[in-house]
Amino acid sequence: MQYINPNATGFSVRNIYYSKKFYLLYKQYITIVPQAVAQFENEKVPQVVAQNFELVPQPVGQLTDVLFSIPWGHHRYLMDKYGNDPEKAFFYVRKTMEEGWSRDMLLNYMESNLYEREGKALTNFKNTLPEITSELAQELTKDPYNFAFTGITQPYNERILKDALLNNITHFLTELGTGFAYVGKEYRLQVGKTENFIDLLFYNLNLSCYVVIEVKIGKFEFSDIGQLGGYVVACNHQLRKKGRDNPTIGLLICKEKDRVQAQYALESSSQPLGISEYDLEKFYPEKVEGTIPTIEEIEAKLSKE
Repeated sequence: MQYINPNATGFSVRNIYYSKKFYLLYKQYITIVPQAVAQFENEKVPQVVAQNFELVPQPVGQLTDVLFSIPWGHHRYLMDKYGNDPEKAFFYVRKTMEEGWSRDMLLNYMESNLYEREGKALTNFKNTLPEITSELAQELTKDPYNFAFTGITQPYNERILKDALLNNITHFLTELGTGFAYVGKEYRLQVGKTENFIDLLFYNLNLSCYVVIEVKIGKFEFSDIGQLGGYVVACNHQLRKKGRDNPTIGLLICKEKDRVQAQYALESSSQPLGISEYDLEKFYPEKVEGTIPTIEEIEAKLSKE
């Protein structure tokens, strides 16, 4: 290394180990070409110079630039966890660059399995939105959504869940994804002589559209799509501004769904809709009670001894 760059420092055993691991993990995303060595022809330089390489971006998406756009500390976490999975590691590299994640945020998304969840909602976006918009809209969905931040572990109803989501609005917006702005809860829409109340209304700056979110603590039913579609149409008539806003999108987040039934329901609607599940308990221990002994259990054990 010193022959290549005499002024270089920091080549500890650990750093060299991670540098090699970095190359082996991401080699499919970079192009390596021999660096010209003509300038060394008249110098007595060891043959190691011929092994000097220059990393250059590939023409498609400049992938090398993406790799070098995030801090080295982030890369080390990714190499430790996904050292044999370049596709997953590069997914988090790209997301970190796009979202500006700190190291703690990266770790949080890694632990919540964002790679497995992002873009996985059942939707009809391909049939109801322009191609470019449908792809972006699909990427903004998740399945399941991680609502563990609400701290709900006891029996609850829909109002308790919605209140908990809004009481933790920063976490909720982070979980929803990039560009979501909160508009209102139980947002009132007057349709004819009937009052209607949307559970949660957002605006997505990247899609330039309103997003209607209905939260249901039970299992998905066919009738849910009819209600959600009606809210989407009402928003298009009353809130959407021509020339500014794209068509409104609807998202139903329920506790449980039958995928076949959900797919049939989506095919029946001409509005851009999606269906996802949410999870409250997955990110908590399966059984909290009994994992830590109670005072009574400790006293009983001491009495026996």
